[in-house]
This record gives sequence, C-alpha cells and structure tokens, in this order.
Amino acid sequence: MECYLPVLVTCFRLRKLVLRLSVLSLCLFIAPLSAKTPVTGVAQATRQEYVLWYRNYDSPAVRALVELALQKTPEYGEFRIIRSEELSQGRVLRELADGQSRLVDIANVATSAEREDFLTAIPFPVDGGLLGFRVCVVQPESLPRFADIENLEDLRARKIRIGQGSHWPDTPVLEANGIPVVTHSRYEILFGMLRNERFDCFARGVSEVLYDLEMEQDPNLVIEPNLLIAYPMPSYLFVGPKDHETAHRLQLGIERAILDGSFSEFLKRYYARAVKELNLNRRQVIALENPFLSEESRYVGRSTLENLRRRLDLFSH
Repeated sequence: MECYLPVLVTCFRLRKLVLRLSVLSLCLFIAPLSAKTPVTGVAQATRQEYVLWYRNYDSPAVRALVELALQKTPEYGEFRIIRSEELSQGRVLRELADGQSRLVDIANVATSAEREDFLTAIPFPVDGGLLGFRVCVVQPESLPRFADIENLEDLRARKIRIGQGSHWPDTPVLEANGIPVVTHSRYEILFGMLRNERFDCFARGVSEVLYDLEMEQDPNLVIEPNLLIAYPMPSYLFVGPKDHETAHRLQLGIERAILDGSFSEFLKRYYARAVKELNLNRRQVIALENPFLSEESRYVGRSTLENLRRRLDLFSH
C-alpha cells in the first residue's frame, strides 16, 4: 500500500501524540475525536442528507473524498450530498458554529487553532498536505518581476503583493512573514482584482490551482513557473461542534479508506496530475512559518514541509 504521510494516533487537542502505528508508518495522521465528539454508537440505518459547502461540492476532489468516507460507513445508512448556498468562507464557519443552522453541514477549509477550538475537525490533511504548497497565478506581463527570486528576502524586496480571502487563515500567515496581502471576502472577486492589478500574485494551493484556471478560462491568467511558497497548512473537513454523528462517520470512513488503500488511490487520482504539471520538484521553495496552528496541526504541517521532496516524489509515481 502506497501512503503519503506518517501515521500517528493522537488525542486531538487534549493529549500529546502517544502511539505510532508501524503498519501504516507512511500514511496520514489518524486521530480519535476529541472529548467534545464522543463516540456514541452506530447510527440508525436511515437516509442522511449532508449539505456540503458549495466551493467543496464544486471541487471534484473534495466531493469525491466526502463521498468516499460516507461510502465506507454503510452502517450509518444511505446518504445524499447536497450543494450549499453560495456562502463566503467566513459565513460558512459561522453557520457551522451555529448548532441550529442547516445551511451547511460539512466544509473543507484550512485549519487554525481558532477553528479547531470552536468547530469539530476531522484531522486528516485531505489533500495529502498540498494546500500549504502555493503557486502564484499572475498576469503574463508581470512574470519578469518574479525572475531570480530565491528566498523570502527576495520576495519582500520585490514588494510582491499577494491576494487572499479575508477569512482565509493563509492571510495572517503571509502577513506574519512580512508579505503584503490584499484581501476580499469573495474568492471569485479576487480574480478580477488580479486582472485590475490590485495585487501581483493570487497564491493558490497546488491542489486547487489547475481546477481554478480551468473554471476561469482566461488566457491572461498564467501560473508563475519557478516559485513554490510553502508553509504548514493542513486542510481538514470541519463540522459543527455538536454534530458528533457526522464527525464520527467521516473520521471512521477516512480511516477505513486509509487501511484498505482507497485513500492512496484517491490522492493519486486527484492530485498527482498537479504535482507533475506544475513541476513542483524543480521549483524554488520559499519556506514560511505558520504560528497560528494548534500543537497537533503544527506537527502535521511541519512533517509535511520537512518531507516535501519525498512527498512530491510519491505523488509523481
């Protein structure tokens, strides 16, 4: 079985990492739910409807992962995945935190200590850790500004402005590393801001960028070919703080997918193309610090970053 990240069992946010599973020593982190998400037994086998954030629903990879996790847990009954209203990321997080709302049940977003505090995370990096590896979407005429950048100091010296979402945890990470950031609450608006030269680089995750440009269909937007901005930024599935049943079903489903090898197949199917087409092994890595992660997520992200070259090799084969 091919795997991509080390496997550790943790008591998520409550205990330190305590046990290493040798049989899955190259796989993803598997963490039991925290004390606020106890296992209460198998649900009744009834049809369940899950409202997935529209950005995730429209992403073939994320929707496929949620479907895979639900398929691996048939004891919970049949299921249907529904596309949410077109809500901003900040609104989605507020709706998840509201135990009475049914506008959204599941969202895949980058993690932070704050998000893990008021929501329930299913602590598996759903894209194998690729979200924290960022490339720049730029206008062709701005490409010379990125030539010969070799480190963070060069990036700062060129005064490269990066566009990001107002509520994305990437924004404070970039700012903490001294990089100018221009924000907007709507992801779709950021492409127009790039075209209007409000910023120089729309930094997009390796697991996102090819899909983004396929949807935009704009020949005046290109991927800068030489830089890889990298920082620890695991991307988790999140549910509401009291939605214990959905949390347990998703976690159990992903654990089963890791054990039977279907998670590895998922990673190769949806992300190997990006690693190859973006020539990640040949890019100059600009490594940033992320001071906003919980202890456990910091460990996940640091491991991802430290094993960057090996991980890219595994995705490529």
